[in-house]
Amino acid sequence: MPLEYTNAESDVKSDAYPTRQPDRETWRERTDPVLWQSWTEQAPITPAQAETFDRDGFLVVQDMFSQDEISALVDQAATLRRDLAGSDASEVVTEPGSDAVRTVFNLETHHALMDHLSRDTRLAGIARFLLGDEVYVHQSRLNYKPGFTGKEFYWHSDFETWHAEDGMPRMRAVSASLLLTDNRAHNGALMLMPGSHKTFVSCQGETPDANHKNSLKRQEAGTPSQETLRDMAKMYGITDAEGPAGTLVLFDCNTIHGSNGNITPDPRSNAFFVYNAVSNALVDPFAGQKPRPDYLGHRGTPTPLQLRSGALV
Repeated sequence: MPLEYTNAESDVKSDAYPTRQPDRETWRERTDPVLWQSWTEQAPITPAQAETFDRDGFLVVQDMFSQDEISALVDQAATLRRDLAGSDASEVVTEPGSDAVRTVFNLETHHALMDHLSRDTRLAGIARFLLGDEVYVHQSRLNYKPGFTGKEFYWHSDFETWHAEDGMPRMRAVSASLLLTDNRAHNGALMLMPGSHKTFVSCQGETPDANHKNSLKRQEAGTPSQETLRDMAKMYGITDAEGPAGTLVLFDCNTIHGSNGNITPDPRSNAFFVYNAVSNALVDPFAGQKPRPDYLGHRGTPTPLQLRSGALV
């Protein structure tokens, strides 16, 4: 474990979580809340679920969507992957050495069904409660890990990248991943270190120019060292966020996570929305060369989402 362990600054205008230092990696204590408001009877999750999210940095919830809703989402995701295969559009990322679609960004702009999902109270409503503020979509994507050839996503904290390269000031964002296939340990389900969200890993190494062009296929800059990952795994353990299609995985922006490659016949897919508090709008990147493209982090004055309730279909 790194020897230096410091508290982050409390001033919102300062860089509370400096990172990408050229000479060292350090751990910094989180000073931002995980739950930004107290639970009440009007909350969209139970007290036990709120406590779990606060303690572990993630929550896995099943049976929130009907089979008809999931089937419609699965069909639309398959259509997107088919139509965008081999695309050279910047918001489409293919597998290394292949035309197979790995990620489609700006998911809600590609079809009304995905737009409805992004504003659904079962996702955005929970995010609004956890963050104690109105929310907007910072980033969205369809993640697909094909059978046999799906590559791994290396261990990282999303907030480290969003802070360094997008200019997200504080840890006031949450990711919502709706599983569109069965996600199991054997086919590359998301792995998380419960409790790791309470510590910010200030990574070593300056940000390369246009880092996003490489990091979307294989992330290297902004990833914790093997020593840190070994220490954190011993401290916190590793949990697989497994579940059948329709399972919702919510996790804090600073939770250390990753996933293994998929050499099974079973693909792994999810619809992924990052909700940021409107009060946490992006500023200049804290450790990047210049802001990443808008499809990776929506800039400007955020407009609060107009949430919708009821069935998707």
